Amino acid sequence: MQAIEYRRATPSDAAGVVRLMSDPQVFAGLMQTPYPGLDSWRKRLEQQIEQQDGLHLLAIEAGEVIGSAGIHGNGFLLRRRHAAGLGICVAHERQGQGVGSEMMRRLLDWADNWAGFLRIELNVYVDNERAIALYRRCGFVMEGTHRAHALRDGAYVDTYSMARFHPNPPRVPSE
Repeated sequence: MQAIEYRRATPSDAAGVVRLMSDPQVFAGLMQTPYPGLDSWRKRLEQQIEQQDGLHLLAIEAGEVIGSAGIHGNGFLLRRRHAAGLGICVAHERQGQGVGSEMMRRLLDWADNWAGFLRIELNVYVDNERAIALYRRCGFVMEGTHRAHALRDGAYVDTYSMARFHPNPPRVPSE
C-alpha cells in the first residue's frame, strides 16, 4: 500500500472525483444525483477556488482519488457566515481504514484554526451508521431528524441533521 497524499482539490482532479462518486457503493451514501458530470465538477472545483470560502480536500493513493471531503461557507449570507456545511466520501474498499478520520481531522483543523467557522453542519442518512459514528467521534451531535428528506433509489428516506461547534472559539485578547 502506498502512502496517501492529502491535498486541496483542483479543477484537474474532476475526473478522479467523478470516478469516486460514481461507484454505486459510495454513491449510496451521498445526497447527489447519479452520474455526476465531469464538466459540472470541473466548474464546481473552479468556483470553490475562486470563492475562497471553503476547503475541498482529496485523499490520493497511487494516483487515484480515494477520498473527497469539503467544508464550504455560506459566503454571501451575512448572518450565516459563522457556519459551514461539510460533505465527505471515501472509496468503499478504503472505508474503516482511517482515511475519513484523517480527512475530517485536517478539515476541522482548517475550519477551527484558519477559517474562523463557529459551526459546521451536515446531513446524513439515518442508516449510514459508519458515517454517523465518524461524525460523533469528531464532535458532531444530533440536532434533529428530517423526515422524507431525500429521494434515494425510488424511496424517500430520513436524514439526521448534525452539527459541531468550535471546541475553543477564538477570543479577542484583552489589553
